[in-house]
Amino acid sequence: MAQSYDVIVIGSGPGGYIAAIRASQLGLKVAVVEREHLAGICSNWGCIPTKALLRSADVMHTATHAKDYGLTLEGTIKPDVKAIVDRSRGIAHRMNNGVGFLFKKNKVDIIWGEAKLSKPGEIVVSKTTKKPVEPIGPIPKNTLGEGTYTAKHIIIATGARPRALPGIEPDGKLIWTYFEAMKPEEMPKSLLVMGSGAIGIEFASFYRTMGVEVTVVEIMSQVMPVEDADISALAKKQFERQGMKILLEAKVAKVVKGANSVTATIELKDGKTQEITADRMISAVGVQANIEGIGLEAVGVKTDRGFIVIDGYGKTNVPGLYAIGDVAGPPLLAHKAEHEAVICVEKIAGLPNVHPIDKLKIPGCTYCNPQVASVGLTEAKAKAEGRDIRVGRFPFVANGKAIALGEDQGLVKTIFDKKTGELIGAHMVGAEVTELIQGFVVAMNLETTEEELMHTIFPHPTISETMKESVLDAYGRALNA
Repeated sequence: MAQSYDVIVIGSGPGGYIAAIRASQLGLKVAVVEREHLAGICSNWGCIPTKALLRSADVMHTATHAKDYGLTLEGTIKPDVKAIVDRSRGIAHRMNNGVGFLFKKNKVDIIWGEAKLSKPGEIVVSKTTKKPVEPIGPIPKNTLGEGTYTAKHIIIATGARPRALPGIEPDGKLIWTYFEAMKPEEMPKSLLVMGSGAIGIEFASFYRTMGVEVTVVEIMSQVMPVEDADISALAKKQFERQGMKILLEAKVAKVVKGANSVTATIELKDGKTQEITADRMISAVGVQANIEGIGLEAVGVKTDRGFIVIDGYGKTNVPGLYAIGDVAGPPLLAHKAEHEAVICVEKIAGLPNVHPIDKLKIPGCTYCNPQVASVGLTEAKAKAEGRDIRVGRFPFVANGKAIALGEDQGLVKTIFDKKTGELIGAHMVGAEVTELIQGFVVAMNLETTEEELMHTIFPHPTISETMKESVLDAYGRALNA
């Protein structure tokens, strides 16, 4: 007989492992199916190990600017590529092991293999054919394997993978995805980055700080196209000041591979073309959901533009079947997947007062130098919706802590509904803004007005004071600018 569970989760990334743990906490019998490595792309190849690389870049940047802080460092400062990569991969292994520990602690069964829906409430698990880019860790002991399993509720959390453009497919040697970009054997002298979203611009920032000649090609009219135009413009200025070359409204039309380089033909906005030769190229043109081969067609799951269609609680059109995280559509963020996981499981368990996710209150962070963070509507989107708004701006150059840190290039921008005083958007660029943005996220969730923010005391001296000053500026009351 098939082994039965209350909940089976397919995939152990940020959405999958959080769903499994929360379900176990609520007294449900749970299993997770994984075909490659525990903790998913985020912990093994995305969010966490990339931040380890960027931390090395931060230290490199500070060390090479030591004299700005009255310090003298002897000798030449240069990156040790193997040590940087080894540190990052070691952190990935630690995260992988951590999820395995959490499953054991919470009595979550691990089924190792590839899951396929055979009918509603049933999956068939076969031996995995997926070869990891790199073995992250051993398969945990006491795992289950091939066979048929049933569950009252099945949650699909299979994530996403890098998207490839026809004719410019990554080959792992000359044209990289984020997999290869995270573990170079040596630093290239030059790098072409196709796409300036979070993945592309983070790698561009890392490699440029390490001394690589970097060119970014973006088809849209601004870097980081989803961000507010003012924030994007200031970030671009800083990138270019660091020596990064950025081509906007440009398209990589063709790539010719050499023995140890690529030559790309770039179509520019004026119709002209330009050839760029670089040692390596990163394809960062987005990701696509892993919806193939898991039996969606067999049970009639509805999809749209490559993503599984769900309601606000993760339910698909098939009773007892749910989807969360990247496979369920944008924004493709780990923290969105985790929150969807909790909502989905709590709804399954019948908890009262479970609220659907509000995507306008999901923060986005890019860990480049300078950092970028945002939540809510941009100024352009607010105006497009016909909102009557007040906009506040406050620069880091007028903040004492930022000046003391030598990090005075930044901006905080806030957007309020003029009629109600509701905060509907907040956007930041500068040092540590990925840590600051949560203050505005909390404010938006509490439906905080401008008056309440104005009466909040911010500690001095901190960069966080720029947040309050931006609110004051929206109402013509800024005190330090």
